[in-house]
Amino acid sequence: MQILRVMLRFVKSKPWFAAGTTISFIILAITLVAYTPAGSKELTIDNYQKFEYRIPMRDGVHLFTSVYIPKIKSRTWPIMLNRTPYSVRPYGKGKKSSLGPSEKFMKDGYIFVYQDVRGRFMSEGTYVNMRPIADHTKPGAVDESTDTWDTVDWLIKNLPGNNGKVGIWGISYPGFYASCAAIDAHPAVKAVSPQAPIADWFFDDFHHHGTLFLPHCFNFIAVFGQPRHGLTTQWGKRFSHGTPDGYRFFLEEVGPLTNVNKKYFHDSIAFWDSVIIHPDYDRFWTTRNLLPHLRNIKPAVLVVGGWYDAEDLYGTFNTYSTIEANNPGADNRMVIGPWRHGGWARSNGSHLGYVWFPTTPPPSVYYRENLEYPFFRHYLKGGPDPGLAEVTLYETGANKWRSFPSWPPAEATKKTLWFHSNGSLMFAPQKDSANNEFISDPAKPVPYSELITTGMSAQYMTDDQRFASRRPDVLVYQTEPLEKSVTLAGKLTADLFVSTTGTDADWIVKLIDVYPDTTTDFKGNPSYVKMGGYQQMVRSEVIRGRYRNSYSHPEPFVPNRITEVKFPLQDVLHTFNRGHRIMIQVQTTWFPLIDRNPQKFVKNIYEARPEDFIKATQRVYSGPENGSRIVVKILEE
Repeated sequence: MQILRVMLRFVKSKPWFAAGTTISFIILAITLVAYTPAGSKELTIDNYQKFEYRIPMRDGVHLFTSVYIPKIKSRTWPIMLNRTPYSVRPYGKGKKSSLGPSEKFMKDGYIFVYQDVRGRFMSEGTYVNMRPIADHTKPGAVDESTDTWDTVDWLIKNLPGNNGKVGIWGISYPGFYASCAAIDAHPAVKAVSPQAPIADWFFDDFHHHGTLFLPHCFNFIAVFGQPRHGLTTQWGKRFSHGTPDGYRFFLEEVGPLTNVNKKYFHDSIAFWDSVIIHPDYDRFWTTRNLLPHLRNIKPAVLVVGGWYDAEDLYGTFNTYSTIEANNPGADNRMVIGPWRHGGWARSNGSHLGYVWFPTTPPPSVYYRENLEYPFFRHYLKGGPDPGLAEVTLYETGANKWRSFPSWPPAEATKKTLWFHSNGSLMFAPQKDSANNEFISDPAKPVPYSELITTGMSAQYMTDDQRFASRRPDVLVYQTEPLEKSVTLAGKLTADLFVSTTGTDADWIVKLIDVYPDTTTDFKGNPSYVKMGGYQQMVRSEVIRGRYRNSYSHPEPFVPNRITEVKFPLQDVLHTFNRGHRIMIQVQTTWFPLIDRNPQKFVKNIYEARPEDFIKATQRVYSGPENGSRIVVKILEE
C-alpha cells in the first residue's frame, strides 16, 4: 500500500491528472504490484509448496523428484533443476532450509526441482559411476543426457505455473550432470552452469596423471560406493579410521593397497575394485571421459570453478575449453575465483586456510550477486543482460577481479624459469650441466600437509610449505626477491630432466609464492600464525613417471638414465608481488595425498607387495641441454 500511496501522490501532482482517472490508475498500480519481481518480496521457504513425483524415463525407469513451487499463483515461474547422486532429502513432508544456487534465487522466485539420478536413493534403475554418453542416434539409448531431456519434458508439461524455461546447475558430481544436460539439450533448457564439473575421472578427483589421490578416493568410495539394496532414503554406514592421523592410517594400518579389500572393503565396493584393476588409461576410463561429447551445445553456459579446488580444477578448465573449441559461437563463459571446492556457494570466500582475499564484497558474495544470479535471471526471466565477460577471473596475489576476452590471454608472453643446481631459479639456463639428488624412501614419504586429518585437507592448496622445504628429500629452487611484480597467466608446464636408481617414480612439482619476512599478518588469522616468510603454495601437480610417454602404455625407467618427464600443472592467474620470491619444490612422495609408488616397476602398481617398495636416489638435472624448467606465461601490466 505504501507503493500505491507514493504512486498516487506522484500522479496527482501532474497537470494531466483528473479525478476520473483515479480508479483506473489504482487498478493499474495493483496490477504492477502483483507483477513486481518476487525478489522485492523476499520469498522464504514458507512461500513454497513441496511436491514429490516419480518421473518416467523413456525406458520405463522412474526417477524420484522433489519440487518446490511458489505459492503465488498470479504469475509464471522458470524452473531451476539440480540432478544429484547425493540425495534430494528431506523426503516426505520436510523441506530444505534454502533453495537454489543461492538465497537470491529463492527470494526472487523460481520453481526448484531436485532429482535423485538413476539408481541412487529413491530413483529406480542401476547406478553407473560417470555413466558413459550413449549414441543418441540409436532408438532407446539412455544416459544422463537423455534422463535430463525426459525430466525437463515432463516438468514443462506437468508442473503448473512454469514459464517453459529451464536452468540447470550443479557442483562437483552434480556439475557433471549439468554438463550432460547441455548435450543435445531439450529446447526448454536455456541456461546451464556446470560448477567444478567432473570431466574425466582419470584426471579429475581421484587421479592426477596416473597417481591415485588416496584419502579422497578411499574415503569417498567407502561410503558412496556401498551397494544399494532397494530404494532408500538413507546414506551408507560411515567409515571409521580408528585414528585422526591419516598419515599413520594409510602408511601403517593400510600399507600396500592390496590390504584394502583384505582389511576393510572385502570386495563389497565395486567401484574400488574397478579402480584397482584399471590402473592405466584404458577403455574403462576413456568411455567415461565426457569431454569428447561436449558438442551441439545450445543453452548458454557458465562454467564455474576455484583456483584452489583440490578436486575438479581439471574438469572446470577443460569443460570450458572443450565447449569453446567444439561449439563455435556458443554462449560459453567461465568464472574462476579464489575458492576451495564449492567455496563460491558454501562460504563468503574471504580466505582459505591462512591466506586471505581482502576484496569488498568478499569474492563469493560478488560472484553470487553480480555473476551467477544475473546470468540465470537474464536467460530464464528476461532480466537485463548482465554483460558478463567471456572469462572472469580472480587474480590472486593482487587480489582483484579481472576480465578477459579469451583464455589463456593472447597477450601473455611465454617464458621459461630454469632450475640451477645451486638452488636458484632464473629466466636463463645454467651454463654447465649438473644435478641435485636426494634419497626417496616410500617407508618415510613426504607429508602433503602439517594438518592432522584422515581426509584431503581443503586448504592444502594454500598451505605454508616451509615444512616441506626443510626436508632432505625435497629440492628447492627460488628466485631472488623480485624487483617488480610478476603475473603468471595461463598454462604452466613442468619439463623435468631426471634419473632414478629405481625403475619407477612419481614426480611432484609445486609453484610457491614466498612472502618477505616483513609481511604484515592477516588480521583474521590466529595470533600465532605469522605471514613473514610464508611459503604459499599457488599450484601443484604430480605425474606417475611410468606414464611420461603414454597414459595407456606404462614404461619403466632405465636406472640412472637421464629421462625427460613433461606434464602440465594446470592454469594460474597469480601475481608474485615486488619483494616476493618465486619458488619451485620438487619431490617424489606426497603422502597420503597420493598413493605410494614402490619405485620398482610392477605391472599393476595397486598390486605391489611389501618387498616391492624400495629406496631410490632421485636426481634432477640443470644445464643448457638437459635442464629442468617450468614454462610459464607472463602477463605484462
